[in-house]
Amino acid sequence: MHIHQSAKIGSDTKIGEYTIIEDGVIIGDHVEIGHYCMIKKDTVIGSDVKIGDLTILGKSPNSNKKMARKPKGTLPPLEIGNNVIIGSHAILYRGSIVNDGVLIADQVSMREQINIGTHTILGRQVMVEPNTSIGSYVTIQTGSYITADTTIEERVFIGPCCSMSNDKYMATGRGIHKGPTIKEQAKIGNNATLLPDIVIGKQSVVGAGAVVTRDVPDNMTVVGSPAREIKM
Repeated sequence: MHIHQSAKIGSDTKIGEYTIIEDGVIIGDHVEIGHYCMIKKDTVIGSDVKIGDLTILGKSPNSNKKMARKPKGTLPPLEIGNNVIIGSHAILYRGSIVNDGVLIADQVSMREQINIGTHTILGRQVMVEPNTSIGSYVTIQTGSYITADTTIEERVFIGPCCSMSNDKYMATGRGIHKGPTIKEQAKIGNNATLLPDIVIGKQSVVGAGAVVTRDVPDNMTVVGSPAREIKM
C-alpha cells in the first residue's frame, strides 16, 4: 500500500493491500477500498463508499492523431458521492461525477464528462462514453453500450446488451455527433439498437431486438427492425 502524503483519508477507512493513492486525493469516512486499486490524483470520494479489487478511479483519457474528437486537455477530478458501491475491475475517468447511492458493477468503463444521478445502477460490463448525462433511479443492465453525447432522464430502464450510436455518417466527418435522448420512465428491451439523435418519449417502450431509426412519441410501444408502433 502506498498513500501520498498530501492525500486526506477519513476515519475508519480500510485500504487493501498494494493499493496506491496519489497526491491530492480526498477520501471520506467509513470507506472500504479493495486490493490492487489505483486512486488517481485529486479524486474525491465521499463517505460510506465501497470499492472492489483492481479498480482504477480518476484515470486520464488518451488520444492519437486519428481521433476526430480529442479529450479536453484539462479535466476536473473525478467526484464520487456518499454510499456509492463500485465493483472490481471498474475504470472511472477524470471529469465525471457519480452522485449518492449509485451502484457500479464489476468491469464497468465510465469515461470523462459524465454525470450519474442518485441511486442509479450500472450493470456488469456497461460502457458509458463521454459527454453523457444519466438521471436518478436509472437501471442499465449488463453489457449495454451508452454512446457519447447521450441523455438519459430519470427512472429509465435499459435491458441487457442495448447498443447506441451517435455518428450518423460513420466517421466520414459529416454532420455532428449526437446520441439518443431517452425521456423519463422509458423502457428499452434486450439487444435493442438506438440510432443517432433520436428521441425516445416519456413512458415509451422499445421491444427486445428493435432497431429504432426515428423518434418514438410519449407512451408508445415499438418493436421490430425498423421499429414500428404496435397497438396495446
